Parts: sequence; structure tokens; C-alpha cells
Amino acid sequence: MRYNFDRIIERTGTDSLKWDGREAIFGRSDLLPLWVADMDFAAPPAVVTALKTRAKHPVYGYPLRTPAIDQAIIGWLKKRHDWMVEAEWLLLTNGVVPALNLAVLAFTEPGDKVIIQPPVYQPFFKAVENNKRQLVLNQLREENGRYTIDFAHLEQIVDRRTKMLIFCSPHNPVGRVWTREELTKLGQFCLEHRILLVADEIHSDLVYKEYTHTPLASLTPELADNTITCIAPSKTFNVPGLATAVAIVPDKARRERFRQIMAATGVGAGNLFGLCALQAAYQEGEDWLEALLDYLQGNLELMTEFVAERLPGLKVIKPEGTYLVWLDCRGLGLTPEQLSAFLINEAKVGFNDGRGFGPGGAGFQRVNIACPRAVLKEALSRIERAVRQL
Repeated sequence: MRYNFDRIIERTGTDSLKWDGREAIFGRSDLLPLWVADMDFAAPPAVVTALKTRAKHPVYGYPLRTPAIDQAIIGWLKKRHDWMVEAEWLLLTNGVVPALNLAVLAFTEPGDKVIIQPPVYQPFFKAVENNKRQLVLNQLREENGRYTIDFAHLEQIVDRRTKMLIFCSPHNPVGRVWTREELTKLGQFCLEHRILLVADEIHSDLVYKEYTHTPLASLTPELADNTITCIAPSKTFNVPGLATAVAIVPDKARRERFRQIMAATGVGAGNLFGLCALQAAYQEGEDWLEALLDYLQGNLELMTEFVAERLPGLKVIKPEGTYLVWLDCRGLGLTPEQLSAFLINEAKVGFNDGRGFGPGGAGFQRVNIACPRAVLKEALSRIERAVRQL
């Protein structure tokens, strides 16, 4: 089956944060928004059909978690990632970000230390600080445009109050797909220091051809018991507005503790249409995903070549996974404040300012390339025209 990812779908007027929120976010509504991580593509036909079919029934009551939902998740993880999980390990939540906060509340106490690895997804900071835990930064090392974990620094910052490490795999925004060797080294480090790993693997299905995502918890039974893994169909199948995710907790005691915190906070899954979309996506969405990955590969190649040939002041940090490109703009010679104003007001494009991802983000921008190719070309051309005027 062929899918038309080139089709431009009008999203203004749909209460889209990405499009209808331009004025509030960027101060103007005439720019091209390539920022927040949702795609400008229609969801898979199987998902759309399933949602339409369910919507025809006029009663939208409380949903039941069925064995078919569990089997859809289990089957997907086995087929795509060679990871066999048990149904009892699965806890449904209303998003990966809520799951991260629940994990912080469940497995740390106020004043405990939680490590994150910037530049990284902004809600990681909030999950720690808003819950009155101590934020500890293990900044990634950049070497020739590739990022790695700074294990030497990690050894230096750990003490008896360090209880958790929130890990991004694949990494948002730098695009790393971590190797088995890197994952094993990190996992063993955390086991030795009694640090719980919370792995945000929401982008695990969005990996380019020459790379392979390995679920951290799949490496050994010991690592499985020391890992909370968070996944969702939201990024993969473009259904983030349906607020449904999965926390995978193999260890029974930790699973019960996670349930207790869910009950105490009143946070849990219950989105009728989210569960419907999850089941349809994981059961029938693989063909669409393969076509999407091919299209994203083409967009990435277009952007990489365009920047290399026509924008010498910029550099693409080529992602191994995700549809997010970490764009190094330091060669333009602008301050971070000037860079942000230049892109918004001169180039008229809306990206994520790198400073929002913490230390190591200044001078960078995160670009969402999950859009029709014509839109990406227009955004790049706008930057080229603006740079000529510098």
C-alpha cells in the first residue's frame, strides 16, 4: 500500500498547538512551525478507521483494558524489538511525561538526587524539580558532531542520595540510538550504585535503517528489574493528542508501588480513543511505519545536503533516530538571543530553541522534519534567504 506523505494537510483552525499556537509561542502567526514533536502527516488508515468506527457508537463511557490491548503491545515489542514482555508488567498511563513524574514520586523522596543527561527533553527537568528532588546534570559529551555519555563525570557525581537516572533512548534532541555496549555499561553502573533507571523510549520505533534500538530492560533480567520503561504509540503513529502510554515494570514490588502512586494521585489511563488507537496501530500499523521511515530518511537526506551545500554557517547533527534534527547554528556568529530572533523574525521559521534543553543547548535549534517535503524545502529556503542578508 502506498501512503501520500507529500500531501499538505491544513491544520490551522483545528486547535493545533503547533499551528494555531504560533502567535502565543513565537509572537507571530506567519511563520512555518517545525517545532513541537507531532507530525504533519495523517495517522495510519487503520488507526483512522478504528477511531471512526468507535466514534459511531454514541456512548463514550469508561473503557475496559482488554487482553487484546495487552497482546497488541506484547506482539509489537516482540516483533519490532525482540523483547518479550509479560502482560502483568504493563501499566497504562495517560502519557510518558506523567509516567516520568509518577516514577519520581514512587521511587524517590524529597531531597533525593535524580540524574538527567542534557541537552535533553525539557520535561525531564520539571519531573525532578517540580517534585522537590535534587536535579543532577550529567551533560553529554559532543565530539565531532556526535554525542556520547560522559561516564567519567557520572562516577564523580554519584553519592548515597542518588536514587534515579532518567534516560532518553533514542535521545531527544541529539538523536543518538545508543549501542548495546553503551546501554550495558550504563545499566551495570546503575546496578552497582543502586540507582533506578527510568527509560523514556517513546521514540524507539523511529530509528533509521543502519541503526537498531535495543530496549535497555531487554539486556538482562537484572537490568529489567532495575528499569522502568516508558513507551507510547503517540510519536510513532502521530496520535499524541490521544494521551495514552505504557509503563513497563517487570519487578513486582516496584510495579505495586507504581500502582499505589497512580491511585494516590488519581492519574491513570482511561482514554477510550487512545486505547482504540493503540490497539489498531500496534496490530495493523507496521506497513505504514515502514513507509514513514523511508520518507523521513528522504527528508533527513534533503536537509543534510541542503545545509552542507547552501548554509555553510549551519551544521546538521545527523540523528540516528527520531524525526528531530539537532541543528548547530553556532557558525552564524549570533548570540543565542540573536539567533532565536533571527529565525523567528527574519527567516520566519519556528523551531525549538536549544537553550530549553539545558546545558549544551545554546547555539542549537531542534527542527521537526516530520512534514511534507515541500514544507521542509520552504523552511530551508527561508533560512537561506535570511542568511544572505546577514
